[in-house]
Amino acid sequence: MNNSYLIILGFNSSLPNYNYHPTSQLLFIKNNYFLIDCGEGTQSQILKSKIKLNKIDYILISHLHGDHYFGLISILSTYQLLRRQKQLTIYAPRGLKQILNINFKWSRTKISYPIKFIYLTSLKQKKIFENKDLKIYTIPLKHTIYTNGFIFKEKKKLKNLNIKNIKMIKEIKIKDYLKIKQGYNFKKKNGHIIPNNFLTYKSPKPLSYAYCSDTKYYPNIIKYIKNIDLLYHESTYLHKFYYYAYLRGHSTSISAAKIAMLSNTKKLILGHFSNRYININIFKYEAITIFKNTIIPKILKKYYI
Repeated sequence: MNNSYLIILGFNSSLPNYNYHPTSQLLFIKNNYFLIDCGEGTQSQILKSKIKLNKIDYILISHLHGDHYFGLISILSTYQLLRRQKQLTIYAPRGLKQILNINFKWSRTKISYPIKFIYLTSLKQKKIFENKDLKIYTIPLKHTIYTNGFIFKEKKKLKNLNIKNIKMIKEIKIKDYLKIKQGYNFKKKNGHIIPNNFLTYKSPKPLSYAYCSDTKYYPNIIKYIKNIDLLYHESTYLHKFYYYAYLRGHSTSISAAKIAMLSNTKKLILGHFSNRYININIFKYEAITIFKNTIIPKILKKYYI
């Protein structure tokens, strides 16, 4: 059963808006919560999502424009008030730690729980996280300052055992199960080979999610996000403002749709809309002319990958 999901906490651009919130997302994948960007008001949005704040052990910041990290100081302060003890890991461009330390110095806030900073500095794709179930890579983007997106990729899953067929082979013992789940055939004592596909069901497809934060139209990222299950890509402007968007390091709805189409993405979520647009559904109407499976996010809704 697929239980990996994305919660959009905010998808607005930099100017405040009464109805929406700046960029922030919660991704639940392989039993871990990842907070992706942390605009102003993110903590309140997490409370509304009913996800316990202390479940988050990893925070990823795409770049150091305020609408992507201004909410971080309040979350770190709350962790201190809650007497957090476990380590928090923050992936961010160099400079964020200094910004936070200035605030904590002058507010006389002492952070007593461990914070591990992983600095993002490379202009090339880098693997920044790996455990037994998951890998995370950066996506080098093109914005007005150093910016990364992020790709979350599940590792290939073990096959499911066909217990009914396994019980037909008396020589197979429980100790053999792991190798069978890994895809190996079973060799009987008489040398006869039992093919793995008789003993197992096909393993579930590994899931993947790509987050493309602020960026101009940048086809170079397509090679990184080929065949992604779910893609979030900024679309600050409608396409008639393409030149203006490009100069400001942003994309349009058509640009995002082209990236989704050329990368063979399964589903596209648009976001980071300019405040000049009252009806954000017009972004979808434009994008679906290029990529049909495009959606406009709803705040706090779960999107299963």
